[in-house]
Parts: sequence; structure tokens; C-alpha cells
Amino acid sequence: MYDEERSLVSEMEKAGKPFALVGVNFNDKLEHIQSVVKERDLNWRSFFAGTDPAIVESYGVQGFPTIVIIDADGVVRSAAHGPQNDWIEFLLNKME
Repeated sequence: MYDEERSLVSEMEKAGKPFALVGVNFNDKLEHIQSVVKERDLNWRSFFAGTDPAIVESYGVQGFPTIVIIDADGVVRSAAHGPQNDWIEFLLNKME
């Protein structure tokens, strides 16, 4: 999973596309999240939400990973569960 996301971030950066991948980690230990970020050399921001369900509930998350596409105006365009790189690229191209 991490390799696909890392490649997608690099590809979008090289293409100069307005794109950011943000990880929100829920219900895990902060130390574990920090070690994964370092060990997997993640090239995106990753936040720790702890066990507070507010973020999960506000986006209606029903499974992990959940991908939420938000445009530059802050409008949620789409959401899906699981790795969705082809779908993400399609939506980004559609929003240009």
C-alpha cells in the first residue's frame, strides 16, 4: 500500500498538479505511527487522531483506509475505501 501512495505523491509533485496526500491515523499508538512514517519513508503528512472518533465520524468513515478527495475550495468531491490510485488520478484530471 505505501509504495503506491509514495509513487502517486511523487508523480503529482513532478507534474506540478495541485495535490496533497494527508494521512489521518486513528486508534493506534503515536509511537507506532511515528515508526511507520520513518521506516516506510512516507512522503506525505500523517497526523495522529488518537482514539477520539470525531474525525472518523465527521467524514463518515466506515473502513480503513478511506480516501477522501477534497478540491481546492474545500469541497468533498468523492470518498472510497481502500487503495484507489487510478480513481484518484481520474478525479484529479477531471477537476483540472
